[in-house]
Amino acid sequence: MSSGYKPDILWSPHHADRYVICDNELSLYRIGPAGSSETKAGALPLSEETAATLLAINSDTPYMKCVAWYPKHEPECLLAVGQANGRVVLTSLGQSHNSKCKELMGKEFVPKHARQCNTLAWNPVDSNWLAAGLDKHRADFSVLIWDISSKFSPEAVPAEKVRMSGDADSGLVVTKPLYELGQNDACLSLCWLPRDHQKLLLAGMHRNLAIFDLRNTSQKTFVNTKAIQGVTVDPHFQDRVASFFEGQVAIWDLRKFEKPVFTLTEQPKPLTKVAWCPTRMGLLATLTRDSNIIRLYDMQHTPMPFGDEVEPTIIERSVQPCSESIISSFAWHPSAQNRMVVVSPNRIMNDFTVFERISLAWSSTTSLMWACGRHLYECAEDAGQGAAAAEKDIATKMRERAQSRYGHDTVQVWRNHVLAGGDDPQLRSLWYTLHYILQCSAVALQGTSEFLLMKQYTENVEQKQQSNKQSLIYSGIKNIVKSSSGTTETRRCWSGSDRQTDVPRYHSEERSLALQLCGWISRGPDIDVEPFLKSLEQEGEWERAAAVALFNLDIRRAIQILHKGASSEKGDLNLNVVAMALSGYTDEKNSLWREMCSSLRLQLKKPYLCIMFAFLTSEPGAYDGVLYESRVAVRDRVAFACMFLNDAQLPRFIEKLTNEMKEAGNLEGILLTGLTKDGVDLMESYVDRTGDVQTASFCMLKGSPGEVLKDPRVQCWIENYRNLLDAWRFWHKRAEFDIHRSKLDPSSKPLAQVFVSCNFCGKSISYSCSAIPHQGRGFSQYGVSGSPTKSKVTSCPGCRKPLPRCALCLMNMGTPVSSCPAKADEKADLTRDKKLAQFNNWFTWCHNCRHGGHAGHMLSWFRDHSECPVSACTCKCMQLDTTGNLVPCDSV
Repeated sequence: MSSGYKPDILWSPHHADRYVICDNELSLYRIGPAGSSETKAGALPLSEETAATLLAINSDTPYMKCVAWYPKHEPECLLAVGQANGRVVLTSLGQSHNSKCKELMGKEFVPKHARQCNTLAWNPVDSNWLAAGLDKHRADFSVLIWDISSKFSPEAVPAEKVRMSGDADSGLVVTKPLYELGQNDACLSLCWLPRDHQKLLLAGMHRNLAIFDLRNTSQKTFVNTKAIQGVTVDPHFQDRVASFFEGQVAIWDLRKFEKPVFTLTEQPKPLTKVAWCPTRMGLLATLTRDSNIIRLYDMQHTPMPFGDEVEPTIIERSVQPCSESIISSFAWHPSAQNRMVVVSPNRIMNDFTVFERISLAWSSTTSLMWACGRHLYECAEDAGQGAAAAEKDIATKMRERAQSRYGHDTVQVWRNHVLAGGDDPQLRSLWYTLHYILQCSAVALQGTSEFLLMKQYTENVEQKQQSNKQSLIYSGIKNIVKSSSGTTETRRCWSGSDRQTDVPRYHSEERSLALQLCGWISRGPDIDVEPFLKSLEQEGEWERAAAVALFNLDIRRAIQILHKGASSEKGDLNLNVVAMALSGYTDEKNSLWREMCSSLRLQLKKPYLCIMFAFLTSEPGAYDGVLYESRVAVRDRVAFACMFLNDAQLPRFIEKLTNEMKEAGNLEGILLTGLTKDGVDLMESYVDRTGDVQTASFCMLKGSPGEVLKDPRVQCWIENYRNLLDAWRFWHKRAEFDIHRSKLDPSSKPLAQVFVSCNFCGKSISYSCSAIPHQGRGFSQYGVSGSPTKSKVTSCPGCRKPLPRCALCLMNMGTPVSSCPAKADEKADLTRDKKLAQFNNWFTWCHNCRHGGHAGHMLSWFRDHSECPVSACTCKCMQLDTTGNLVPCDSV
């Protein structure tokens, strides 16, 4: 530890709460909690929590250049001080009752020629040995190793040296060192090597680092370098050494001492100190001249499976213990993690803790883990029964839905919302919309096939109409109502009554198609909502069923539904009151019934009951109370509009509602936009809001293959969902999704990317096998042996050269031929024999050593071994495959 005019810090190796400040004098401080009984009133504050109390001062050793604290516990306060004249003086701080300390106090070790002492270092094992590095002298050595327990007769000491020391008791002066090293050179820094206490690492003026073994001082290992200052050994990695020169730090590996392992980024100002953190592996702190920041270098090692050593990754960061004042020196705390004390030139001290970088890792299963220092924290999503489904992360929802095969039900499409949990009204609306779209599309296709049987002169026209109708179905109600033509207006009587109503209703083929997409009616020209009403009654949606019945001018049926709902097991008795109110309906505009219903309907909590009275009390064509009730399902409001709005009002309402749905990303709006570009825009808003790429992918795949699937946004959602399945290790489900996608979008089926080719002719073995003609040619000429159903092609069908042999069974590799005819009396599972080859017979090889064999044999071998099965090959084949030991989550 060097010292000059600027103060330096030295921690006690025995007491974690004591340190020394060295400049013109030695000052011993004790650090403790601020405000504690041990901390005196005159204590110096170091931080908000700690303060330092001055315990002792030693001013007996002037001209200090370096200080080293005795490493053993006894005597505990013994320090060696190197002076400007080359002398090394043993001194102490405070009173010690130890007899050994009293004997050593004041002892001096004097070189033959006076010059500055640059560095001191105690031997960590043999604590009586003290190494001192001195400036160059042409007739003397620069490194002197003293034995502090030795005694030497004082007659050899010149009188001038006694006068220089100012000590009349020359019996405490030692002039003969134990070892002398580095002749005709200067030693700027040195340190003992922890692995071998007989070895010393010296940094000299001749621009070299040298390792001396005291058992044979004539031999040394050295390397030429400019980095000869501040030599220090990493306490956690004893073969790693740091040194510096000007603004550059070199890191050395003593096992490969020819050149530095790496060099840190050069600083604009000269360095004054480097120090390894004693509590954290690979953390190096550096300080430059006249700076108020300390730079930290975190060296992370990445072991390679091949045994090859690579340059470590270095993460650089800066800390600023003092906001304004310049740092003169710093010292790591010997035991407290990442803690240091810094001192300024005017002796202002600060206690500072370097907080670790927080490394975050977010798993694909939504578990969050972060590391800080020696602590590892995990934050997992609460999977308890009390956790509401709405509070779950979308990734968790998608994972659970993938496990339930959400989106794969292509027969009853509406059931996919049940597979998703059945608790999301938007998903329910979406899948019912897709169900009705596909249902109507199937009807249109059936109509097209029927028209093919008609006469030729009408066939083309009718088929074109049906094809346009099918494309119109996918384009959504917004485009359907725009193409509406031939609308007729009717006025019907209330069902069961002969009174004419003044409520006009509108009919057209396009409006009937829109009602089908809304699910109100089924195929046919007549508007028959009775099947829809019965389905609503079965699901217990009494208010909605009553509203639909009322909108179809069947007030008696609406009253029956309300009464039935009130008398059901979990019915609401208030429905009887509503039914009673409905039964008093009158179409007189100034009646008391109309006046009271208009004022009190807004107090009803059920939205469908509210719109029932809004309909009965509204003027014809002015149905804002029904159309803009946001709590009512979009499909019901759209169906109502298709029945009661004229050709001028209907497109305006649909356009406005569509824009609202697109802006909000509401999946109910797919009914309006269809699977078109507007639908993609709406789905984009939904994905931006929720992140649900799963629903977006399956929804867009249900559309007719066309421009929608080519949209880059749709492709992005599909690829992201595939990547999610792979990240969850749902490889089987991802394969199912790819198959499902290829059925709905044949253009997405990828071409063969990898095939096994012959090493001689280069032809694909798989393709050649499938192209073999079986008539007139026997399998024997291709090296096929055994039963035809389980035959193997053991040679290339193109050039008839033998295939490589398996490294374990030593048999020629071969691929079972799927097109071989089975025997008449042999029972074969044709569904399983359609595969080209069983996985156990697949070609498998290592990309590093090129050895391989049958997949089944290789898997069996690497269950118990890590090396290649080929003799004399030391390749760690299985360790090269990072996913080789992974198990699919969907197969556990």
